[in-house]
Amino acid sequence: MFKINPYRPGAGLMPGYIAGRDEDIQNVEQMFEALTLNIPTQSIIFSGLRGVGKTVLINKLQSIAEEKGIFCKHIEIEERNDFISQIAECSQAFLRTVSAKEKFKHLVQKPLDAIKSLMISFNPNDNTFSLSLQDRELYLSSNLTQSLTDVFTTIGETAQKTDTPICFFIDEIQYMKQNQLGSLIAALHRTNQLGYPVMVVGAGLPKIYKMLSDEKSYSERLFLYKQVDSLTYDQSKKAIAEPAKKFHVSYTEDAVAKIIDVTKGYPFFIQQLCQIVYKKTDSDKIEISNVESCISDFLKTLDEGFFKSRYERCAQTDKKFVFAMVKCGGLPCTISNVAKNLHKNVNSISTTRAQLINKGIIYPVRYKELDFTVPEFAGYIQRLDEYRQWCES
Repeated sequence: MFKINPYRPGAGLMPGYIAGRDEDIQNVEQMFEALTLNIPTQSIIFSGLRGVGKTVLINKLQSIAEEKGIFCKHIEIEERNDFISQIAECSQAFLRTVSAKEKFKHLVQKPLDAIKSLMISFNPNDNTFSLSLQDRELYLSSNLTQSLTDVFTTIGETAQKTDTPICFFIDEIQYMKQNQLGSLIAALHRTNQLGYPVMVVGAGLPKIYKMLSDEKSYSERLFLYKQVDSLTYDQSKKAIAEPAKKFHVSYTEDAVAKIIDVTKGYPFFIQQLCQIVYKKTDSDKIEISNVESCISDFLKTLDEGFFKSRYERCAQTDKKFVFAMVKCGGLPCTISNVAKNLHKNVNSISTTRAQLINKGIIYPVRYKELDFTVPEFAGYIQRLDEYRQWCES
């Protein structure tokens, strides 16, 4: 017999109940209200480890913005993809929306010209726009920042004149190329200065704060920064109990406490463990014994999916660096202790450190300290035969 399961672990999948993010949602909703009134507002960046629900949060915020009549587009940055072509496509989609109304068609040409210039500047061989050689020379510019700024200010002007505010939702910002990130910051800054209703809601790993501040000093004033963390005990309790309520299933206090202890309050882990427990329990009351009997399956599921996919992205030298971090014991750990465990000097492992940061496996916590971007990743490493063999060698 098919049993409906109210828990939904997955990358960005909307859970049955979003716990612990009420304040964030309310704050950004007020920012959207200001945007709809053509009042310039700061953009916002959410950062946090894998599995804390950043993508779920920005997806929820996008649905709220769309209900308020804000033009929205979701952009997910990938290591092998570029931001510029995506933002150009999103800007074109905005113009198509505006031009659908006869009285606004005359407002489209200026931003369309800016998009042409951006794409030709970014990739002279791009065939998105059919232009003669003479026209191509006209649009060609070597300044990516200026071209992107022209796009943002012209679509911003159109947004203001048509009462159609714009919000770009950008996920995985840490994968954005540094020069493109700098251009985005400058373009958004100028658009805000002109009072146009354009904002960005972004999300990424903790390293994005440093990326933004390193690129432009004024980024600290341009964005509101919010760290998305694991849930508190009470928030975790709601994330566990609320989805099951509609099916008349409840948890004992001991069962809830055990789930929180095992998952450490990380939303993705809660969804994953509860999905397994719910599936394997026939009673309408879930006991601690039901939870305990599912822990091994829970860890196996994480090991084979959530953790393994990250681990397999590591080259052999990366793995040894990761092993050395875990061997330090407590995390975050200092780069000097990692070097000591590898029997090398700090300078000789700096390249591997940088590669692991770029791959999104580790991030700098404080000066010369490192941690994993994936919660409980150290526990996974400790369960690996490869790690134990390395420790014994």
